[in-house]
Formats: sequence, C-alpha cells, structure tokens
Amino acid sequence: MIKITFPDGSVREYAEGTTAYQIAESISPRLAADSLAASVNGATTDMMRPIEEDASIKFLKWDDDEGKHAFWHTSSHLLAEALEALYPGIKFGIGPAIENGFYYDVDSPTPITEADLQTIENKMVELSRNKEPLVRREVPKAEALETFTAKGDPYKVELISDLEDGTISFYTNGAFTDLCRGPHIPNTGYIKAIKLTSVAGAYWRGNEKNKMLTRIYGISFPKKSMLDEYLVMMEEAKKRDHRKLGKELELFTFSQRVGQGLPLWLPKGAALRDRLEQFLRNVQKEYGYQQVITPHIGNKELYVTSGHYAKYGKDSFQPIHTPIEGEEYLLKPMNCPHHCEIYRSKPRSYKELPVRLAEFGTVYRYEQSGELHGLTRVRGFTQDDAHLFVRPDQLLEEFERVIDIVLYIFKTLKFDNYTAQISLRDPNNREKYIGSDENWEKAESAIMQAAKEKGLTTVVEYGEAAFYGPKLDFMVKDAIGRKWQL
Repeated sequence: MIKITFPDGSVREYAEGTTAYQIAESISPRLAADSLAASVNGATTDMMRPIEEDASIKFLKWDDDEGKHAFWHTSSHLLAEALEALYPGIKFGIGPAIENGFYYDVDSPTPITEADLQTIENKMVELSRNKEPLVRREVPKAEALETFTAKGDPYKVELISDLEDGTISFYTNGAFTDLCRGPHIPNTGYIKAIKLTSVAGAYWRGNEKNKMLTRIYGISFPKKSMLDEYLVMMEEAKKRDHRKLGKELELFTFSQRVGQGLPLWLPKGAALRDRLEQFLRNVQKEYGYQQVITPHIGNKELYVTSGHYAKYGKDSFQPIHTPIEGEEYLLKPMNCPHHCEIYRSKPRSYKELPVRLAEFGTVYRYEQSGELHGLTRVRGFTQDDAHLFVRPDQLLEEFERVIDIVLYIFKTLKFDNYTAQISLRDPNNREKYIGSDENWEKAESAIMQAAKEKGLTTVVEYGEAAFYGPKLDFMVKDAIGRKWQL
C-alpha cells in the first residue's frame, strides 16, 4: 500500500500502482471527469500513470495552467494524427503547447496553406470522437532510433540522438505515435472544440541555416462555448493590434533597409515615448534614483566577466571587430555590467548605500526573424532599467520600495489585473546558479516577505530564477484578457 496526501492535508491509502484517475474516481466521479492531469510530488503527470510510492497529489483542471498545457499538448498530437492521415509521407518536427493553444512544425510533401485548415480541423474533430486514449511507453534509445529511421522521419531521429538512454518515451493515440515526455489528458474525447488559426514558416530548431518547416497553429477547448468566446476575443484583439494602431496613428514604422526588428519612431510616437519617459523619470527621482547613460556597445570581455556571454552570447549580435587585431565589441545586450562598472569606478563606503542607478538604456538582441512581432518582439529596445547596490540589512526595505514603484505605475496606467510570479532557484540543480547559498536564501526570503507584506497575489515557480538571482515577475492581463510578462 502507498499513502497519498491531498491538498487539504488528509491522507488515504491505495494499492501500489493505482493511477491518479483511479484515486480521483474514488473521491468523486465528477472529479475524475474534470481532471486533465495531476501534480504528483510537484511534477505534472498523466492521470493514467501508475503511482508507485507515497506521494502528495493535486488534480489539475482546465482552470489550472498545467491542466490547459496538457490539454493543448494532446491537441497537438491530435493535429499530427490528422495530418498523417491526410498527407501520407509527412514528417514531423516538434508540437508543443504554448501560452494560448498549440502548434506543430511539419515537413509536408504537399504544401499546406490557410485554405487547407478547415479540412484538417474537420479531420481532428472526426478523430476526437473516437476518444482515443493517450498510451505512454518507455523505450530504449536504440529502439526509438530504429522506429523513426524506419518511418523515414529525420527530425525525430535528430531529436532522439540528443537524448540519453533511459529517458525516452513514446505516446500513441489512434494510428499516430510520437516521441514525447508528456503529460497528456486521458483521451482525445475531452477535446470538443478546435480552431486552427494560422500557418507560418519556421526554421527547424530555430536555426536559419536549417530547412524551413510549416508551422500550423491552433487552439482547442473542452466546450464549444469557450471557443466562441475566444473567437470574439480574437476579433477584439485585431481591432486593438498595436501594429495596426501604430500605423494608423503614425507612431512608428519599420524599414527593411534599416533592418528587421529595428523600430523607427515617428514624430507622434517619439512625443508619446518622451512623455512616458518623463513620467517614469519623475517617479525614479522621487524614489532616490540617479540617472546614468552608458554606451550602445561594450568590450566582449565585459560580458564574459559578468557571465552574460556564456548564458546569452548565442542571442547577441556577432562581435564587432575593431582595427586592432583580437579586439572585439558587442552591441549591448543588457545594461547590468555597465552599471556595475559605474558603481566600481571609485571606492564606496557602506554609509553611501543604497546606490540606485537608473537608465533608459537601449539594448540589442538577435531574435530569429520568425519570432519578430511589432514592438513586442524586436531586435533593439529601450528598458527603463535600474540597478540597486544595497547592504544585506537594506534588502527587504529596498525591495518593498521597488514594488511600491511598480504598483504606482500600474495604478496610473490602470493595469489592475495582474499576478506576481516569484521565480526561485531549482532546488535540485543549484550548480547552474552563481553566488552563495546564504545570499540566495536571503534574496529569496526578502522577495517572498516583501510580496506578502504588500498583499500581492502570487504564484511561486521553482527553476525560473535568473542565473544570478531570484525574480519577481508581474503577469498583467490586458483589456481582452491576454497575459503579458512585465
């Protein structure tokens, strides 16, 4: 027998190998029917996976992000099953769940266009009615390679080649088998409403040197009414699309001659931006920040020393070579090391702390062309960025002041629907972070205490911290319910 602990602290015993679905059903058939996945000892898993040891359990429904993720992940497999039935010989890349829906990257012998989406959608609906279970099977690496080599699917073979033996699993729904970690919902019958939304090009593994695949986007729901509401929301989103408004109001433009992802601010947009900057400067001044200005480039060694180059070098523009042999500069990908150099430009006394440095610093990052999107995903952008140098005994007070600034700005701009995400270290993989355990514990404790004292609605995410420290991210919903990380 194994002991299962529920969210309310109660404990029940079950036979070893009992599934999460069976446990939910023992409590209530409705609970079992509504649960899309389960959190077992903090890890999201299939409802049909056997539980072999004592565990804590939480059942994940549509209202839980992990529940939606499992639902949309299964929907991507349903899409792949439909595509394989309609396009014999099609080859598959990856098919993940995303924030709103799912996609699958495919290499099709016949071009797939927007005009084909309705046919594919109809096939998905037809297959979903079969209520096909998602059957998991763990396979040795050699067998996995043999399976997809025989099938003639080079993209899966490449993915499997990068995996360690003993970590590979397949999922089968109907006639389709995929390389996948999961988790998935119990069967495809849960998927009642489907809309394939668009077709785009995507380089295999995000590398422009690789073949361009076809990316098919979609979204699905457990009820048709939910899809109807979503489609209305999307129509509202089109009216509010900042790219459309930016053009109509003559705020900004882009030029292929200047380069993709590099916005040009027009006079009206520059005036609007200047007004926003002045508002933010006044807030920063009131809270004791000092304005600094740093260059748009920096010596490559600066970013090597700070640790940023090892983590983010691949996302930076290629080094700029000067006339001096061996000397390399980067377009500034972040302001942090520049501000650290300002701080260390002279000896400091602990009595001077805190030192609060702020800058509207323009930074440059090489986003893939397929990922660029108006002003929300660009290659050059300006951050209202600041770095605070504080004593350990000032940490909590200073962090609370930062939250005060954020909340004041949100109130002014009428951002009233938000959640604060506390991003902490992965406790099982501490070697990927720099700094002492003592300082990490102080910082994490201060963030959690400050968020609590300020009455924030929070979620805690382990493993989402930056390599140099924990974070507090604000997830803000806009006028039509879309979520943005600010």
